[in-house]
Amino acid sequence: MKFTSKLALAATLIALPSIGLAQEADTTPTNAEIGFIFNTFMFLVAGFLVFFMAAGFAMLEAGLVRSKNVTMQLTKNIALFSLASLFYYILGYNLMYPGDGNWMSEGVLGALSITGLENVGLDGSEPDLTYASVGSDFFFQLMFCAATASIVSGALAERIKLWPFLAFVIVLTAVIYPIQASWKWGGGFLDGMGFQDFAGSTVVHSVGGWAALAGALILGPRLGKYKDGRVNPMPGSNLALATLGTFILWMGWFGFNGGSQLYMDTAGNVADISRIFSNTNTAAAGGAVAALILTQLLYKKVDLTMVLNGALAGLVSITAEPLTPSLVEATWIGAVGGVIVVFAVPMLDKFKIDDVVGAIPVHLCAGIWGTLIVAINTQAEGETVASQFMIQLQAIVIVGIFVFVASAAMWLLLKAITGIRVSEEAEIQGLDTSELGMEAYPDFTKG
Repeated sequence: MKFTSKLALAATLIALPSIGLAQEADTTPTNAEIGFIFNTFMFLVAGFLVFFMAAGFAMLEAGLVRSKNVTMQLTKNIALFSLASLFYYILGYNLMYPGDGNWMSEGVLGALSITGLENVGLDGSEPDLTYASVGSDFFFQLMFCAATASIVSGALAERIKLWPFLAFVIVLTAVIYPIQASWKWGGGFLDGMGFQDFAGSTVVHSVGGWAALAGALILGPRLGKYKDGRVNPMPGSNLALATLGTFILWMGWFGFNGGSQLYMDTAGNVADISRIFSNTNTAAAGGAVAALILTQLLYKKVDLTMVLNGALAGLVSITAEPLTPSLVEATWIGAVGGVIVVFAVPMLDKFKIDDVVGAIPVHLCAGIWGTLIVAINTQAEGETVASQFMIQLQAIVIVGIFVFVASAAMWLLLKAITGIRVSEEAEIQGLDTSELGMEAYPDFTKG
């Protein structure tokens, strides 16, 4: 019995390594699973970098408005992000994908269906291992949608009512942004004609700029901004906050552009992401330095707000194609964006278009520039630089007309129903106390 027991024990010990190997072979992830894991991870990391841009917009706007309106800007920013998060999943995401017009064929009920994510633990289902999890893709795309709404907030600051603004945000994030985004990123007709917009110089930034421009024209300028043929400066309350906001946005842009590579499943894709990071950074630097030098030459003194917006304009400019340019090309593309801002800000003032934070020059003007210059480095199959340029221009016009008209219609409707502008008394007093009943800096003198 002892000999038999020892023999059985020995046989068991001999069999254990093979059992372990069999188990290891069964659990080793396939290449598709590894790609799925890395793509999903990239979307999540890039997504929360872009999420942090919400803080950047909030700090930038809080620093560039007067102290009596800071609380209102902070309220608008957290409210617009929250509303975007809800209405993009209720309606927007389903309008944006799978592409141009497909939601129409499914009917209104199909468009209104709540976006579904994978089951917990994938119980009873398997994910599409050719890409990434639905949840990570939705999360990433949502951040872009919310960023579009943030652009509008700063331009219309200091004189717009809170609730009409938030009503516009709902329409923008649930309908206007998703429909035009489906034309490119949802496989729609702009994508079919060869339009190139890697991370959204037009799809995101100029859309926010067009919506802001429509709102600024209908809303009108702040009291006293333009008087007796003069432009009266209204300095912001806290340039330290504005600078912090710019750096936060700069950092978030690495996720904005880097995540738009969409894949991190091969060495080549990872190398491309690192190239995108480098080009994104140098474009921002180019925009900041160009504004730094130009304001010194034009005004004999450096204007910090122009430098901050120059950096942001450089980032917007490179967003349409952050991969293919060299570092030198990315630098001058961003630098031109910085130059555009320096000239676009006073140009808007000549037309008495009051943009408190410079959102229209940064996101619309630089967005158009960045979209057009793509033709130099990137062409669709069979296209030349000249033909690609015309494709880019055509897409800019199509998106611009749609967003501007849809936004203007919504602003006019809100103006007719509830009014969109606060009273003169409330504007003079400040929106913090008149609309919200609280101040951001209660221990300091109002400005």
